[in-house]
Amino acid sequence: MARRGWHIVAEDGALTLARQMPVRFDLCVQAVFPPARKLRLAHQIRQDMWRLLQTLRGFSPVVRVEEDGANLRVTAGGRAARPFPKAEAEAQLNALLSDAGHRARWLAHARRRDGA
Repeated sequence: MARRGWHIVAEDGALTLARQMPVRFDLCVQAVFPPARKLRLAHQIRQDMWRLLQTLRGFSPVVRVEEDGANLRVTAGGRAARPFPKAEAEAQLNALLSDAGHRARWLAHARRRDGA
């Protein structure tokens, strides 16, 4: 289903937010997060990932959030229409997903309320 130009695919215990379908991860980094609302977390990560990587021409972000035991496993990255410096982009994205300030803001926005 597309919502505001974004495809949101919900599967068993997972949610994928992508600009283009089918989903493709030419660039991919993973991180573990505590329980939160998947869609809100995905949007927050996608926004900051786009700000970080918007100079990669032809880049289309993808964020997948899936349940992993008591936590959430986030796979962030996306599709690249052109060649790009993959190792550098993955290092930047890994630093973003590891940044304590960003993580705190994302989780504050996506924290669960009333068991949702």
